[in-house]
Amino acid sequence: MTTDASAPSSGLAGTYDVAGYQVHRIGFGAMQLPGPGVMGPPKDHDTAIAVLRRAVEAGVNHIDTAQFYGPDVSNELIREALHPYADDLALVSKVGARRDAKGQWLPALTPKDVREDVETNLRTLGTERLAAVNLRLQERPVPGQAPLEDLLAAMVQMREDGLIAGVGISTANRDQVVQAIEQADVVTVQNPYSLLAREDEEVLRLCSDHGISYVPYFPLGSAFPGMPKVVENEVVLQVAAEVGATPAQVGLAWLLAHDDSILLIPGTSSLAHLEENLAVAGVQLSDDQVARLDAIAPPR
Repeated sequence: MTTDASAPSSGLAGTYDVAGYQVHRIGFGAMQLPGPGVMGPPKDHDTAIAVLRRAVEAGVNHIDTAQFYGPDVSNELIREALHPYADDLALVSKVGARRDAKGQWLPALTPKDVREDVETNLRTLGTERLAAVNLRLQERPVPGQAPLEDLLAAMVQMREDGLIAGVGISTANRDQVVQAIEQADVVTVQNPYSLLAREDEEVLRLCSDHGISYVPYFPLGSAFPGMPKVVENEVVLQVAAEVGATPAQVGLAWLLAHDDSILLIPGTSSLAHLEENLAVAGVQLSDDQVARLDAIAPPR
């Protein structure tokens, strides 16, 4: 198959409805814009601004951010680069955590916390409403965490108050996602998932069946040392050579081909890497190639 170099400026792999926003399936994640450890200012402020502007110029209309990226840094960069925002630009954030002065991640999972943090996102981004906000849960309950029912009720209240167009949930198991669908009519789920890590397949199927967007994080495998990485897999490397793409592009293209509900938010602080990510829209995999990739780590 081939790589269509014109794809980034037209289509970006199609669209999907998220709370009334028709977002292109290739978006942008702002987590890599702040400094090392997602703390402090970017190493190159002007390049960070240029990356955001180029993404939108190329057709990206879905930007994923969080107040605790920096903290404050990614939101402030987005505002500087893109405000006033285009009507179709979907700004999606997440709540459920904060940072201390040393960069430690602190849970913030009470109704009061999530309300305060949505309002802070709105102020720093300079907007009256976010397209969606993900309630980011911890993998295990933490001291002081409110019941999920109460947290979802707070999210629904913010939707009714017009602060957010849609409710999302992140780092959630199947039972939690089911509860979020029933109680909050969630529009997006953000969980770890990749070609090599398909333990969340059942949640993906649930989202697909309900018309809910599914946004994988760690889409190229674990970011931690010693864990499997999609770009190092032998089959991925073979397919990349066949289609004239990078291994990372093949891993992301497989996600787009795997299910129409999957939205990508690859992030970068590099203009060259941004262009590589946008070009995934033009990577076409044959049925045989998809089948070979599927067979690497089929879900149980």
